[in-house]
Amino acid sequence: MARVFIGIGSNIDKEKNIASSVATLRAQFGPLDISNVYETPAFGFEGDDFHNLVVGFDTDQSPQEISQTLKRIESEHHRTHGKESFVSRTLDLDQLLYDDLVLQVDGVSLPHPDVLRYNFMLRPLAELAGDVQHPQEQCTIAELWAAHASDQEMKKVEYEF
Repeated sequence: MARVFIGIGSNIDKEKNIASSVATLRAQFGPLDISNVYETPAFGFEGDDFHNLVVGFDTDQSPQEISQTLKRIESEHHRTHGKESFVSRTLDLDQLLYDDLVLQVDGVSLPHPDVLRYNFMLRPLAELAGDVQHPQEQCTIAELWAAHASDQEMKKVEYEF
């Protein structure tokens, strides 16, 4: 079994889409560890604030199978993919870590490169996987978070899952 961490984000009908995606992931993969949810301003464009969190679970599925499942769930939540990456979205699901695997194939990049760039990925990941070694950085996720200097705003928001 592999330990997998998924980043979840939404800024369109976010409370509904976040809750629904967590329920769908739980139905698909079983018990989930769930981080706090954080509100962050839209990055790279003008838009409503995002809600972001990370979930973790164990699975026998391959990274490619997980990626296909995440795309299906995004589609079920009316996610559209266009040329621009900085746009509002109903749901964004990103595979952040898959055990200690380093992989780049068929649109799957592990570990996800944005983990090192954005508070909204790194902070909730550190809550769930603080003692996990980043496969490329040779330090733990908690150490990465502690060393992460950023002015990206974040505030915790309450959800019931």
